[in-house]
Amino acid sequence: MAEKSKILIIGGTGYIGKFIVEASAKAGHPTFVLVRESTLSDPSKSSVIDSFKNSGVTLITGDLYDHESLVKAIKQVDVVISTVGQAQLADQVKIVAAIKEAGNIKRFLPSEFGNDADREHAVGLAKAAFATKAQVRRAIEAENIPYTYITSNCFAGYFLPTLAQAGVTAPPRDKVVSLGDGNAKVVFNDEHDIATYTIKTVDDPRTVNKSVYIKPPANIHSFNELVSLWEKKIDKTLEKIYLTEEQVLKNIEESPFPLNLIVALSHAIFVKGDQTNFEIEPSFGVEASELYPDVKYTTVDEYLSRFV
Repeated sequence: MAEKSKILIIGGTGYIGKFIVEASAKAGHPTFVLVRESTLSDPSKSSVIDSFKNSGVTLITGDLYDHESLVKAIKQVDVVISTVGQAQLADQVKIVAAIKEAGNIKRFLPSEFGNDADREHAVGLAKAAFATKAQVRRAIEAENIPYTYITSNCFAGYFLPTLAQAGVTAPPRDKVVSLGDGNAKVVFNDEHDIATYTIKTVDDPRTVNKSVYIKPPANIHSFNELVSLWEKKIDKTLEKIYLTEEQVLKNIEESPFPLNLIVALSHAIFVKGDQTNFEIEPSFGVEASELYPDVKYTTVDEYLSRFV
């Protein structure tokens, strides 16, 4: 059995980062997390830092904006995974430069975790965010760094507990608002599964220089199908309000930040169908649940049952 790659996660204390760190340690990879001094002394991060230590994760003090510390951290591992948030996406070029200088990395996974940045029809701030991700991709390719791009589609934890409704804290039991006609197919994946699939790709030769799409069949649903699933569970028919694309675009324009970004992402997902409106060609991509049929993923149906 080949030795498991040593993995460095940058942005490990963030939303999806925590799941990736946990999956890496669980899969038996020597796991390293780059953390700033300020994070180590931040009381709001203490429980996540403790959980990392308890699962045998090595914390490396360093900073995305300190080139020397970044290169030093990268030289200790084989694979780098970035899970930095929205505000730091463009700064991943600093990771690219450090990887290039270190010269030892056999795979880089930039922070993607959403729609495919090269196959999108977004507007406004969402379009800008995808453009930034695409720029980082081009920087990686220009430096000939081996990569894997993870297209995880929707985080279930963001969308399913509210059925993608704004301003609510539980799935609605009276009425739902649909962006567009509700027929675009969307993919909802549990964050633990996204992390499991992500870690499986790092030592897999089939995923080198490819996009990996996490699209398990049981998790592909239109908004209308999602509502119908929920209605069956609660044995009740909900009132349905459909917003035209024109209304959605107007809402994006009139909303303050960060709501305008959230609505713009939802427009790309639920109106344009950007997660499912193209075929995965072998030249650029592979599908995770086909590559790893052994992963027992949480289905949308199972996920929704938690809220009945």
